[in-house]
Amino acid sequence: MKMLFKLRTLKSSWTLRSPCRVFHEHPRLLASDLYSQYESVRRGEQEMPKYFNFASDVLDKWSEIEKAGKRPSNPAFWWINGKGGEVKWSFEELGFLSRKVANVLTKVCGLQKGDRIVVILPRIPEWWLVNVACMRAGIVLIPGISQLTAKDILYRLQASKATCIITNDTLAPAVDSVASECQFLKTKLIVSKGSREGCDPGHDEESRVLLHNIQDPACIFFTSGTTGSPKMAEHSQSSLGFRPLLSERYWLDLTPSDVIWNTADTGWILTSLASLFDPWVFGSCIFIHHLPQIESAAILNTLSRHPVGTLVGAPTLFRMLVQNDLSSYKFMNLKHCVSGGEPVNPEVMEQWKSKTGLDIHEIYGQTETGIICSVFKGMKIKPGSMGKAAPFYDVQIIDKNANILPPGQEGEIAIRNKPIRPLGFFSKYIDNPKKTAASERGDFFVTGDRGTMDEDGYFWFIGRDDDIIISSGYRIGPFEVESALTEHPAVAETAVVSSPDPLRGEVVKAFVVLSSTFSCGDLESLALELQEHVKKTTAPYKYPRKMEFVQQLPKTATGKIKRNELRNKEWGRM
Repeated sequence: MKMLFKLRTLKSSWTLRSPCRVFHEHPRLLASDLYSQYESVRRGEQEMPKYFNFASDVLDKWSEIEKAGKRPSNPAFWWINGKGGEVKWSFEELGFLSRKVANVLTKVCGLQKGDRIVVILPRIPEWWLVNVACMRAGIVLIPGISQLTAKDILYRLQASKATCIITNDTLAPAVDSVASECQFLKTKLIVSKGSREGCDPGHDEESRVLLHNIQDPACIFFTSGTTGSPKMAEHSQSSLGFRPLLSERYWLDLTPSDVIWNTADTGWILTSLASLFDPWVFGSCIFIHHLPQIESAAILNTLSRHPVGTLVGAPTLFRMLVQNDLSSYKFMNLKHCVSGGEPVNPEVMEQWKSKTGLDIHEIYGQTETGIICSVFKGMKIKPGSMGKAAPFYDVQIIDKNANILPPGQEGEIAIRNKPIRPLGFFSKYIDNPKKTAASERGDFFVTGDRGTMDEDGYFWFIGRDDDIIISSGYRIGPFEVESALTEHPAVAETAVVSSPDPLRGEVVKAFVVLSSTFSCGDLESLALELQEHVKKTTAPYKYPRKMEFVQQLPKTATGKIKRNELRNKEWGRM
């Protein structure tokens, strides 16, 4: 297997310059330079193009606009680490550097169009370069969060049949420990601050821009399910890159003068949408503060010292921020706040509004669909509502027979996907046609969430229709946590459900039946031991923050665990 190291010469030989840029207001109509060529498609007068490449058809076009002096002198990408480190790239620099990376992937590593690459990196500039490089080369990118364990990485490499993986020093040992079990893996790349032996990626040849069919796969996202291991949801060039060209400004409403900061992890689709495709369609500046952990003081100081105009974060972020005395902070440029991943408590919205004068605009979406509903700028905010349906989506509340329910009646949130599959939809669950078929009911894709719609077309989230736990915006499948717990010799049986939490919305709670052969006089110490065991066995964010030892679990006559009964007890519904 070919081993390649020291990819992080980006800060030296790859970086052109980090110019000091001054922000200027610029006419909103600048985006029309890019939108105008798709106006006939937007009006339905012309079909979508057969070929599309986000790197060449969007990013390189912005580079041309930039060179012509028709874009503000903002960077396209602005990264800080809070320790004095800073990177600023124009669209021209982004193009130059991403071509370098594309050459490494294709000419050095031998990757070809359609090959799959797993990328597990924190919020560092290389993550964005690899994304754009993969677009140029037609390589299918599979992002992963930095909290993945060796077991998680093994599953993803085996299931995806990826031929290459890129990670950092922290996760390199975990990759090495499982690489021999991955028959398709040919190349390992490490983004390292140190200088380990390996190749120099400084290839100056011009990388070839490949023609991509607009339906070609672009990314694969692993998404947790109620049962079994995470599924692979495939997105295409059209669902990720072409969609924002037609849907325009509906949930971000950005301009080339704007700076957007999204705090989501690089493994989630929200980062692909809010920190890559959608802002760059508008020619906006993507701002990133590399925070190993989300800290209130660091967030507030960053907003006070940098011209961030749009902030995107999970409700947990805003719950955490409102607990601070915000009177000592003066945000430089903040005008638009967006939250998604789970509902925002109305009281948090009120506190944020009273302390900052700003509203929180909710969005609702899924890995498979992107943004489904949102509260647009200028729309009346109804606290607790996730807004109206996004462009291209006919969102309805349906019953078990796929009948549309009237306003005010609770049912399942669904999106019409027949006879025409809407732009923005995932293509399929890879290697899982049964799951793809099971996600449909009649003419609708069923989200698995329950909700209502009012007379004005506003949607209201009620809860999951399955056992998925959403904690701080992270989707956690109970099966993964239960599997990790039962590997411990003390555990005979376990059931995992959601439990209310004032900061995270909900957290993982495990009901544990101890093995008859195991004796323990200190259950508190055992609970801590089991929590640490789960952290080491699967991604740490999935560990049960609450644990209760029980003699037996409630079951049906057929032996199935009654998770609904346990969950209802936790949420006071008994």
